[in-house]
Order: sequence, then C-alpha cells, then structure tokens
Amino acid sequence: MSSSSDPLASLDGVAQAELVRTRKASPTELVDAAIARIERLDPRLNAVIHPLFEKARAVARDAALADGPFRGVPFLLKDLGGQSAGDPYCAGMPVLKRLGWKAASDTFLVQKFRAAGFVIAGRTNTPELGSVPTTEPVAFGPTRNPWDVTRSPGGSSGGSAAAVAAGMVPIAHASDGGGSIRIPASACGLVGLKPTRGRVSMGPQLGESWAGMTTDLVVTRSVRDTAVVLDAVSGPMPGDPYSAPAPARPFAQELFAKPGRLRIGFLARAPRNAEVVSPDCVAAVRAAGVLLESLGHHLEEAHPPALDDDSVVGPIGRVLLACTARDLDAWGHQIGRPLEADDVEPLDWKAAELGRKITAPEYVLAVDGLHAWSRRVIAWWTDGFDLLLTPTLCEPPPPLGQFSPTPEQPLQGWVRAGPFVVFTQPFNVTGQPAISLPLHWSSSGLPIGLQLVAGYGREDVLLRVAAQLEAARPWSDRRPPVHG
Repeated sequence: MSSSSDPLASLDGVAQAELVRTRKASPTELVDAAIARIERLDPRLNAVIHPLFEKARAVARDAALADGPFRGVPFLLKDLGGQSAGDPYCAGMPVLKRLGWKAASDTFLVQKFRAAGFVIAGRTNTPELGSVPTTEPVAFGPTRNPWDVTRSPGGSSGGSAAAVAAGMVPIAHASDGGGSIRIPASACGLVGLKPTRGRVSMGPQLGESWAGMTTDLVVTRSVRDTAVVLDAVSGPMPGDPYSAPAPARPFAQELFAKPGRLRIGFLARAPRNAEVVSPDCVAAVRAAGVLLESLGHHLEEAHPPALDDDSVVGPIGRVLLACTARDLDAWGHQIGRPLEADDVEPLDWKAAELGRKITAPEYVLAVDGLHAWSRRVIAWWTDGFDLLLTPTLCEPPPPLGQFSPTPEQPLQGWVRAGPFVVFTQPFNVTGQPAISLPLHWSSSGLPIGLQLVAGYGREDVLLRVAAQLEAARPWSDRRPPVHG
C-alpha cells in the first residue's frame, strides 16, 4: 500500500489498525500517508499548528511501538491539555508562541494514547485557553471548517475536528469544558463523546479544571473508534481527586448489546428559552425522535425542570472568571514574570481582571451552587428517564469572525457563545456523559449534530444507542468538500 493511498482517508481508526494487525500495511505506511494528507490539505484548513512529522516517522519505524488496539494509527493532539514531552505547547497563547514553549512531560492521558499504539503526528489549533466555542486564535489564525471554509469548525477542539473531518487522521484528541468536544463534532459532522466526570484522568498536572467541568477524550468518525479509545484511556490514576463508576464490561462490547426499549425525553427549545433554535436544528431533533421511535424507544417531550432555572448562570460565570485569572497567574509563574496585556487576547485579559475581584468565599459559594443545581438536574434520570435528546447547537456552524472582541466589548466571544453552549454546558456542570452524533445535515449541506445525555456513569447506554443509530442512519459515506 503506497503512502499516497487516499482510500486510507476514509477508514476509521479500528480499520486502519486492522491493516497493521493483518500486515496489509505497516505503521510507517499509515503515518506517511497521513502526513501527505496533512501537507496537502492543511494549507486550506489551518488545523495542524505544530507538525511532528519526523518524530512520528521515527516512532512508526520503532519495533517497540506499543501493541495496543490502535498500533500504528496516526493521531493528533489538541494544543490545550494533553501535553507531550519535548513538543511545542501554546494553549493558543501569543506569549507561549513567542517563547517557543515546550512541554516538559507527558500527561497521563498522553501516556495512555501512546500505550494504545497511536503515533502522534502533530498538535492542533485551539482558541486561547479554550475560552470560546470557535477556533480563531490571534496567535495562529483561524481554523476553517472542511464543509465550508468560510465557516467555523467550532471550538475549542476545532483544529482536531477539522483534521478528522477532512480525513487527515481518523481520530484526534479533544477536550470539553462547556461543549468543546461536542460543539466541533456537531460543526464538522463527527462523533464527539464527553465522558463522565472522573472517567479520564487529568493528571499529573491537574486534578480538575473549571471546578470539575472539564474532561478529555477524542473526536472520531465512528462510534466504535470512540468506544475503543474510551476503553484504552479511562480509569483512575494515582492521586485523582475522584473517579467515575467502573463499567460492568468493556465499552467496546456495548456496541453489540441491545439497548432495550428506553424512555427518552426530548427538548427542541433552548433551556431557559435563552436562545433561538434554528429551524434546521429543530427539524434535526424531530427527525431523530422519529428514528428512535422506529427503533422501539419511547419518546416524549420532557426534560429536567432545573435546566430552565437561570440561577446556574451566575455561578458558572464566576467559576470561569476565577479560573481564567488563575490560569494567567499560573502561566506567569511558569515563564518567570507576570503576564501583560499583549501576552494574551483581550477576552482572557478582561476575564482575568474580573476574576481577581471574586473573593474566595464567593468562589466556594458558586461551586456549592453548581453542586446543588446538579443534584436537581440528575434527579430526572433517577426518576425514570434513560436519555435526553437535544440539538447539540442552536444553529449550524457560523461564519468565521463573529467571536472577535472589540474595544467596546472585549468579552464578545462569550456574548456570542450562548447558542453554542446552552445545550452542552449544563452537562459539564453535572458531570454526566453526553454524545453528539452527526445524524442531520442542513438544507445548505452543513452538519447538524444531535446530543444524547445519559445518567451519571452511563456511557454504556449512550454507546449502545449511538451504535444503533449509526447502523440505522449511517454517516460514514458523507464527505466534506475538503477531504483526503
């Protein structure tokens, strides 16, 4: 198989690993082919900001390459979290780009990615500190959506999502603090699972982030890739402050389990009526509901009443402001001097200014409020519902440039973020698993993701139903205009 074989771009990670296992392709052939696709496509998309091609080739040639489920499969890391030893790391920040900053060590997650057999070929673009649901950092410029290069790929894992959607690699690292796995999955027509809080370790650098709202996994083109990766990287590590309930069996086995007749509530309007949901997204929910009913599930228009309680908005804001201040102070300590205004973007500088005004008691009170609200939300699942169905976003992927700050409104990115986080962020607060599936496309050909949310620790239910939906309405043959 030649290194320029474009058919590889259409194979998911499990299929590529099978080629290696059966000796129909070597890790070097897979990696060389991926590098060729990145070099050919990335000038149009700007997804891969730190190429690590020669290091990847050396790993692929090494006989000691880990014999995990993805042995030899090319892979990309998001340039936020997931630090990899000796590689550039900028978190979207101009100051780290200027300094040529490099990570000193691997995170536990990157160690597990390596043990799974992935070959890291580069790091992907992300907004500064993951603060907004688009990928347009000042430091590296915008990533473009392969379905329409004038539009956003979402964020903050937009570089990873664009790369996977374009077929550069089959799987890429992603993380999610308010929707940052699910949002770009929806915008780019991918599968994006946010795991249960504590399912994937954030160590050793962190125990938690954003008061427990953030977690890591991947974006993929198939449900089976997501399940096999989750098996490979989940589980507690020494010193983790908390962990998710252990699964009854490997997540990959759930793909073949019948989900039974589930009780599924659906919500086609925004929680709190805070945003207008586009007709395309409403139609997507209605169509998904009909499909689920045809598969034997019971659908009813119902949702946790607490989702309509706006008392959660203030505590989320206070946590994000305080954590932004902490992030800038921590990076100042790392580089040996306090950060200045031109070291970071206006949004994060302003957020940090506001965050430093929040007192310690106010922060703790905000976290207590999030916990109390979460108990009210999760009670809906313990009262007899199995899943909640919603749109992932309130609208199709928007044109680039709508999140840019102005002198009058440095927080414009947060102002514009409402339609992108109103369905996703609640489940970062509660810690529940939620998945975005590419089940719908708009009348103009843009992907529309559907979100399913399960009870705490119940990725097994999500994966069973996701596999059922993938089989009933396959998306694997859909290709964006920019594709390998």
